[in-house]
Amino acid sequence: MVRGPAGAWAALGPLLWGCALALALPGGMLYPRESPSRERKSLDGLWSFRADFSDNRRRGFEEQWYRRPLRESGPTLDMPVPSSFNDIGQDWRLRHFVGWVWYEREVTLPERWTQDLRTRVVLRIGSAHSYAIVWVNGVDTLEHEGGYLPFEADISSLVQVRLTAPTSVGPVSDVYTLPVGIRTVAVTESQFLINGKPFYFHGVNKHEDADIRGKGFDWPLLVKDFNLLLWLGANAFRTSHYPYAEEVLQMCDRYGIVVIDECPAVGLVLPQHFSNTSMNHHMRVMEELVRRDKNHPAVVMWSVANEPASYLESAGYYFKMVITHTKALDPSRPVTFVTNANYAADKGAPYVDVICVNSYYSWYHDYGHLELIQLQLGTQFENWYKTYHKPIIQSEYGAETIIGFHQDPPLMFSEEYQRALLEQYHLGLDQKRGKYVVGELVWNFADFMTNQSPQRMLGNKKGIFTRQRQPKTAAFLLRERYWKIANETRYPRSAAKSQCLENSPFT
Repeated sequence: MVRGPAGAWAALGPLLWGCALALALPGGMLYPRESPSRERKSLDGLWSFRADFSDNRRRGFEEQWYRRPLRESGPTLDMPVPSSFNDIGQDWRLRHFVGWVWYEREVTLPERWTQDLRTRVVLRIGSAHSYAIVWVNGVDTLEHEGGYLPFEADISSLVQVRLTAPTSVGPVSDVYTLPVGIRTVAVTESQFLINGKPFYFHGVNKHEDADIRGKGFDWPLLVKDFNLLLWLGANAFRTSHYPYAEEVLQMCDRYGIVVIDECPAVGLVLPQHFSNTSMNHHMRVMEELVRRDKNHPAVVMWSVANEPASYLESAGYYFKMVITHTKALDPSRPVTFVTNANYAADKGAPYVDVICVNSYYSWYHDYGHLELIQLQLGTQFENWYKTYHKPIIQSEYGAETIIGFHQDPPLMFSEEYQRALLEQYHLGLDQKRGKYVVGELVWNFADFMTNQSPQRMLGNKKGIFTRQRQPKTAAFLLRERYWKIANETRYPRSAAKSQCLENSPFT
């Protein structure tokens, strides 16, 4: 399709989280910031949207929807970007749709961008899940596999006017401001050290999820979540189970929240998941993750997977290679993965720097037997430490709770049961805290949506806050505990917002 030189037309699939047009110079993929030499044009807002409901999900390619306005291919919807399309429309078919969806936006660019040949115009996609193809003015410009991480392409040749008369192009200076925090991270046999001093993780696991917007980035929601983290006294979270928006890490740098940065390697449970093909893709994803997040001082450890079948023989070599590759990319940070395997059978554990263990005693087994938790947890910690002599983080624990359900004595799904279960875990954690257990991250910060199943009542209810960010009884228990721990440690967190990195562990 023919467009004027000041117009850029793009369609992509399956899902666009956010994107921007920006001026840039050659180099690494920096977060788009305006400066005297750089301009930024956000493409967030309403896009035209169409899901390909054809049987083979390929009608859009067969009819080349990218060569003309999307509305000419059939009915379209208005779709806000960023957002999750599954949560926006009223068409039941979209709720669990799997296949190609198409987004389109017509953009008018500043005149200087299209006529000054010294200007470099870059199209940057913040995240698109999970395979994206981008057309600009009908030209296949960019493809990317894997969600959650940004990708970009120079589109200067597609949007700029080329004159036949010779022109003189002089040198171009560039200005870019990057906030900086200085800190060191180290691991001993029994400690996690930040700036040479023991650090204890007391925090949460999160999800990028909320009503209506789904995984779509939202500043009011982000600020609300950080205010709740401050209220809670949390000093850390894990990006379970994928990289979060870059703005989240910027807030962590600003507020002094420590991050375990996890790649989207979840569900590695079959032997074929540990093939060379999978390994090579896994390494590429880690390259993208480290490249994007390495300059954030809040990131203190990389996590290369969540709950893989690490007891399989092939998992040993697989994780040895992925972890070695990640350490080569960034020798300054420890590397882990989060396991739920038996300590004696885990083939990947020898290669991590910190043991991160998920366990759900008195929830997924021994239902209701809260009296067993301390014994089971103590045995778990002792077995892992005696085998590997590495610091341990309780990376997940918790119980499903439906707010407003009350039972005494505590019964499963009541607020009393969640509180009682956490109390028993805390007693077990305190027996090893200060020895070799270096952290605890509750599952989960807030309730989140999942696929429908008989085991899920409108999603996962293990949050200490509801999906609408209202506290359950357990939130007050954790608040009391976390502030007590904070006041006992060398890194008590200030309740006031810091300016950039002031008053954070990284200064």
